[in-house]
Amino acid sequence: MILNHVTGILFHPAQEWKSIREENASTMEVFRRHVLIMAAIPPLCAFFGATQFGWQLGETTFKLTKASAGQMAIGFYLASLLGVYFMGRCIQWMADTYGAGSSDDKAENLAAYIITPMFLAGLVCLIPVPWLIMMVGLLGVAYTVYLLYTGVPIMMGVSAEKGFLFSSAVLTVGMVTMVGVLATTVILWGIGLGPQHA
Repeated sequence: MILNHVTGILFHPAQEWKSIREENASTMEVFRRHVLIMAAIPPLCAFFGATQFGWQLGETTFKLTKASAGQMAIGFYLASLLGVYFMGRCIQWMADTYGAGSSDDKAENLAAYIITPMFLAGLVCLIPVPWLIMMVGLLGVAYTVYLLYTGVPIMMGVSAEKGFLFSSAVLTVGMVTMVGVLATTVILWGIGLGPQHA
């Protein structure tokens, strides 16, 4: 069940990684019962927060139109799904370099579960206060990095030393991917697909 892995990955990750590895779920199964649900948390919360409460910048509050916020939420959701899939493919691609003989499914499982804290951090978007979102987001990123470094050796079946190097390479790809998504967002906003205030 989805909640078993979510609570396990948050409170006892080393044991949960072993459980996930032994479960050996397919990529489609993990996407269906985990990623599709968890990736919806940040965009739904951001949509509700931006249209009902508005972004608080100093003394001013800016609400977005439902149409504008809806487009952004759908784009965010699709980017999240593609990002998880892309990271799983990159992990599998790098596996041979680090002597990991794991399957595509294990790489995708790893990508799907390491991002869980960042998806859960999206709950704070219900209260769209920039400094609060940044603080909770940073905590989500920090725990995601921790899960990456603990999960790679277990899921990919490599030593701790190789796992550290492997995780560092995955982290680099993840940061480059995030910069790419941000650059794409800036370009889209520049051509007129940005937020519209209510």
